[in-house]
Order: sequence, then C-alpha cells, then structure tokens
Amino acid sequence: MLAGRKVLCISAGCAAIAVKLRMDEGRVLRDRTLKELSPGGIAPPFARYAHGVEVPAGYRLIATSGQLGLTADGSVPGQAHAQAEICFSNIDVILAEAGAGRADVVRINAYVTDRAHMAGYMAARDAWLKDVARLPASTLVIVSGFTRPEFKVEIEVLAAAR
Repeated sequence: MLAGRKVLCISAGCAAIAVKLRMDEGRVLRDRTLKELSPGGIAPPFARYAHGVEVPAGYRLIATSGQLGLTADGSVPGQAHAQAEICFSNIDVILAEAGAGRADVVRINAYVTDRAHMAGYMAARDAWLKDVARLPASTLVIVSGFTRPEFKVEIEVLAAAR
C-alpha cells in the first residue's frame, strides 16, 4: 500500500514507479518529525535554543510541572547551576515515565529569581541539550520568588513523542 492506496504492477515500468512512490512515501513519513523553526528576517537565537518547533499531527504531548531544585531527600543546593541540574534530572525521569526523552522536548520554560542566576541555569540547560540535534524553543523569565526563599530556579518542559 502506498500513501493509503493499493498499487497493482503488471510491468517493469510500473514496478519502477511503485519503487519511486515507496521512496517518496518514506520521505514524507521521515519529514513528519519535529521541525526546528529558524525563520530568516529575525535575529538568530543568542543561546542554545530554537525560535520555534513544529509538531506534526499524530504526536502525543507530554507536559511537566515546574521542577524545583529539590533532591529526593529534600535538600536544596545553594547554587542556581546545581538547582537547574536537579530540575533537568527530574525532567529526565518524568519524560522517561512517558516513553520520551530530551530529543522530544519542544519547549522549555525556565524561571530564575535573579539575573545573576541566568548563567548557572543556561550552563545547565546547554549541558542537558549537548547531544540533542534539534533544539527546543525556550523562554527564560526572571521572577520575584518561589514558594520557598532557597529556590532559585524552576523549569518545566513540553515534549512531543509518537
């Protein structure tokens, strides 16, 4: 079956066309993947993220709640970078629970409590994405605080997987 149609071949010429259609159908299916959007006419991203990501029909969406830099034993490290690493580690576990991973992330929303924490967060994000070929869209916002004063970073992601 090719693109939803049955093909009956009774000659070598028809067989060649069927092979071409099969190849074209394979290309179409391969092209139905998450696509990084980098439009011309606007400034390029100034960090490791994409301006946008297109999610084709047929994908499941996985949304995480905001993750804080809280370890399983309840401790909170003092540095923003360490907190961001914990957030991303927690996100890995949540994505795995849904059968997804870092490469499936289409959007990262991150919040820090001070401009001084941006570099630590960004270093952790860049390390987390180092092996990801298609980058997610990303937003970083400076907020006045979280539920507890020791929290400096909160991160949530949206992922799409088949």
